[in-house]
Amino acid sequence: MLLENIYSPTDLKKLKPEQLPVLAAEIRTFLLETVSTTGGHLGSNLGTVELSIALHYCFDSPNDNIIWDVGHQAYTHKILTGRRDRFHTQRQYKGISGFPKRCESEHDAFGVGHASTSISAGLGMAAAAGIEGRRNHSIAVIGDGSLTGGMAFEALNQAGHLKKNLIVILNDNEMSISKNVGAFSAFISRKMTGRYYRDLKKEMQALLKHIPAFGTDILHFARRAENSLKGFLTPGALFEALGFDYIGPLDGHNLQQLVDVFKNINELDGPLLVHVMTTKGKGYQPAEETPAKYHGVGVFDVATGKGAPKPDIKSYTDVFGETLVQMASEDSKIIAITAAMPDGTGLNPFSQRFPERFFDVGIAEQHAMTFAAGLAVEGFKPVVAIYSTFVQRAYDQVFHDICLQNLPVTIVMDRAGLVGDDGPTHHGAFDLSYLRHLPGLLIMAPKDENELRHMLKTAIYSGVPCALRYPRGAGYGVALDCDLKCLEIGKGEQLIIGSDLTIIAVGATVYPALQAAEALGINGISTGVVNARFVKPLDKELLLGVARQSGMIMTVEENALQGGFGSAVLELFHDNELHNVKVRRLGLPDQYVEQGSQAQLRKDVGIDAEGIIAAAIEFMK
Repeated sequence: MLLENIYSPTDLKKLKPEQLPVLAAEIRTFLLETVSTTGGHLGSNLGTVELSIALHYCFDSPNDNIIWDVGHQAYTHKILTGRRDRFHTQRQYKGISGFPKRCESEHDAFGVGHASTSISAGLGMAAAAGIEGRRNHSIAVIGDGSLTGGMAFEALNQAGHLKKNLIVILNDNEMSISKNVGAFSAFISRKMTGRYYRDLKKEMQALLKHIPAFGTDILHFARRAENSLKGFLTPGALFEALGFDYIGPLDGHNLQQLVDVFKNINELDGPLLVHVMTTKGKGYQPAEETPAKYHGVGVFDVATGKGAPKPDIKSYTDVFGETLVQMASEDSKIIAITAAMPDGTGLNPFSQRFPERFFDVGIAEQHAMTFAAGLAVEGFKPVVAIYSTFVQRAYDQVFHDICLQNLPVTIVMDRAGLVGDDGPTHHGAFDLSYLRHLPGLLIMAPKDENELRHMLKTAIYSGVPCALRYPRGAGYGVALDCDLKCLEIGKGEQLIIGSDLTIIAVGATVYPALQAAEALGINGISTGVVNARFVKPLDKELLLGVARQSGMIMTVEENALQGGFGSAVLELFHDNELHNVKVRRLGLPDQYVEQGSQAQLRKDVGIDAEGIIAAAIEFMK
């Protein structure tokens, strides 16, 4: 086994080129064996095995910076850089991250988790090297999906202008090219990056410049001819126009070809873009046939490709998708929008039923919001479904293009709160804090999947900007009402009346609060529970009433405490001069919560039933 002796890129470089395909096969087997027992991002990582090997074989990490966009294709990189023995802990509680993380390894040049950042980061590193006179490479590996993000094009534009020593590897696993054209183009790329060709080109340029009268004209003609040839044989005209030297497309699974080109470009300066064609799920037939299904997987059986049976209880995501289809069948003005996640947000059924009213804008959250605002101006009812953590990328558009103009756009934030194994880059921990202060924005969070249905109707027909957040995973299995109703705006729900203490909970923390109240009652503490429903506006009458009644209030939320729901309740009490009311806030601490199961993380931060009970007993003392 070659893999057993690879602990660093230095060990990798000891292998002969003909041994590299054998190593690639061993890594694929290792990935399948490990990810099938831990879950994780499978398809994208099977597709980048050869690319990762070639990069570490030809470049000098960590002296050369390798930046993986998003990072869910960097498993082979982690294995080759000393984490093979710990790889079974990836995405597990207190294990290694599923994404590159600077504090985890010197070979993780940049921490990632959100898309379209690699070129900007790589350009910053290249600029720093230029200022200090260092001769090293910054290599940004970005997928074709991430290239749809506007930030990537902003970085490409500046990189072409600065002419720094930046290499962009475009990992293209969606486009297809003819085998003949691809093979010939790869041949041209190898020849055009070779030392002989480059030296000859420099000598010819110098010679033509010194020919009197017409030498410059011949040089311009030669450049146009070269660009025309490359443009005819390759799809690189856009990148050439941005100031990059374009190389490719290359077969991303042909190690000899990758190594040849990477060794050549190791000696080149200036911005280069290397176009590499890969196949998601390469080497594992189920993943190759259905790559979307194997992008992110749970535990599964390698032999059959089948995962663990799904729970009978529907997820919040599924209930949202079904409810939106139900509403759209009755209202032709309802539009669904997402940013490269139709499956993850439950919008696939909508896209199939109403294709003319469904828009996937790619990894472009900012555009999604303003696009929705434009639809709202024309009288439509746009619903933008995005994970909470990614709505952060579109804050200015939510403020300026939606809320400031009071446009009725519904922002549906899936994966709000603690999402589990993907860790701090994906926890939806801050949405209440960064949205609550926007004037005119209605904010809701359901206690269960049935309330989600009614809140969705409330949001869409509120006539104002609205944000609706709910957690990842299964609901509670409650019965779903057939008829949808609009809730009264800003009205909470008193579930239990208590004389000693009242817990005001919102969203995913309501049921744990009910469990805690029952246990506290057995221990002689009369505990009331309020389902706030609305984070903005708060139910002023209800909350002030329970505060005056019990004098002891505990708020519970699955959001950062700073500026969150509990802060809103404190502000309400202060503004109404309830100075004698004692308040204890439970929520996410002022730190980035690491990965782990949702249950474990909620236990750690003290917002599960046991944590609420312990905090309440301490508070009552």
